[in-house]
Amino acid sequence: MNGWNVLEESDVLRLLHQDGAVRVELRRPDSLNAFDDRLAVELLDALRRLAADHAVRCVVLTGTGRAFSAGADIKGPSVGDRGENTRRVLREQINPAVLALREMPKPVIAAVNGPAAGVGCSFAVACDLVVAAESAYFLLAFANIGLVGDGGATITVPARVGLGRAGVLSLLAERLPADEALRWGLADRVVPDAELDAVTTELALRLAAGPTRSYAATKRALNASMLPGLAEQLELETGLQAELAVSADHEEGIAAFGERRPAVFRGFEAPQPAVAR
Repeated sequence: MNGWNVLEESDVLRLLHQDGAVRVELRRPDSLNAFDDRLAVELLDALRRLAADHAVRCVVLTGTGRAFSAGADIKGPSVGDRGENTRRVLREQINPAVLALREMPKPVIAAVNGPAAGVGCSFAVACDLVVAAESAYFLLAFANIGLVGDGGATITVPARVGLGRAGVLSLLAERLPADEALRWGLADRVVPDAELDAVTTELALRLAAGPTRSYAATKRALNASMLPGLAEQLELETGLQAELAVSADHEEGIAAFGERRPAVFRGFEAPQPAVAR
C-alpha cells in the first residue's frame, strides 16, 4: 500500500513504516475500531515508543475497515464498579494516550477514513492535522448515553472550532459530516475516499522530510498557547465521567442504545445509584 512496510502488528494494532513516517492502524474493524482495554493499552505503548524514536519523524493514525473509531467499546464486558473502572481506563489508558499525541515531538496526522465518534473523535482532534475522507463524519456522542466528553474533547474541540460550536457538537450530539467539519475547522482537509491513503501518505512523507526540531518546537509553543491546561482538563473530565458512569441517565442511555430506542432521561429528578466514596 503506497510503499508502506509492516513494522509490527498484533490482532488490534498494526504499525507500518516508510521513509521516516510510521502509520498506526487501529485493527478492530468488526467493532468499528472501538476501544477496549487491549487496544487502548497497545496504542499508548506504541505512541510512547514512537515519540522516543528519533528515526520516526511523522506519525499517521487511522482505522481499518469502515471506521476511524466508534469510541469506547460499550458492548464490551464491564469489570467491577463502573465508576471506578471508568476512572481507571481514563487515567491509565486514554488520558496518557491523548497527552502522548499532543506532546509527541513530531507531527501526527489523523487519517479519518470513516466515522470518528466518542473518544474516537477525541483522538482524531488531538492530532496535529486532520485529513478526512468525504464519507467520514465526526460525532461527540457522549450526551446520547448520559456522559460528558472525554479524551480531551472538552478542550481540544473548542480550541479548534470555538466554544459555541463545541457546545453544539457536545450538547446536540449529532453527526458532523466531513465537508461541514472542514468549514468549521474540525478537519483540515477533506478528500475523496479513494484518495485518502495517497494524500495522507504524501503529506506524511513531506513532513518526515522536514525540520523536525522546528516541528517539535512549534507543537510545544502551540500547546502552551492553546492547551496549557490539557492535563488538568483531562483529570476534570475523568472525575465527571466517573460520576456520570454510575448515573441513572447513563444506565438508561446504554439500555436505549442496546434496544435501539430513544432514551428517556430523567436528569436530576432520577434517584441515583448508591456510590461508594
